[in-house]
Amino acid sequence: MHGGAGTGWLLMVLCAVSGAYCLLRTRTGTPHERRDARSEALMGFGMAAMAVPAAVLSPPGWAWAVYAVLFGTAALRALRPALRGGHHLHHLVGSLAMVYMAVAMAPAVTGSGGSGHAGHGTTAGAGGVPLLTGVLLVYYAFYVLGSAGRLLPGSAVTPADGTGAAGRGPGGFGGGTDGRPELATACRLTMGIGMFAMLLTL
Repeated sequence: MHGGAGTGWLLMVLCAVSGAYCLLRTRTGTPHERRDARSEALMGFGMAAMAVPAAVLSPPGWAWAVYAVLFGTAALRALRPALRGGHHLHHLVGSLAMVYMAVAMAPAVTGSGGSGHAGHGTTAGAGGVPLLTGVLLVYYAFYVLGSAGRLLPGSAVTPADGTGAAGRGPGGFGGGTDGRPELATACRLTMGIGMFAMLLTL
């Protein structure tokens, strides 16, 4: 991050921990919930990898192409479920945002020779499109606020599928439930904050 390597390390740790918890969630729940957890684990680990300070580990130029292909594939898989709305739409937006950041940070775009890393401590800018970056920043700002609101005492929602008892939802803008909805919400909130912080570097 532009704020220094310490910020990059903090972001990396938070995203990695969130990804690890999402990975644990793939062991329980319905097939739908496990699929969501796998998508979120991929997002968390991908963000953690992008956030590693370049002074410690500068990724090769081809790494950004790998990120773009990986999350482009994830976006294609999320496309059909996203038509049903709910948290699937957020997964699609997140995957596309990761593709966008991978392209924007690629050395061919930044001209940085591979140092366009989200966790870098230099002032080299990435090659983002200001309007698109701004739209994503607004989206994630509202997502973070929505997710944080669901962690407040007394906040209750009806599950996205309209079944079951009302309870605190695990996602900022809807989604299923699991055994620990507050932890799932906190992980999604953390990754939303991380995505917002990474977009600020573009």
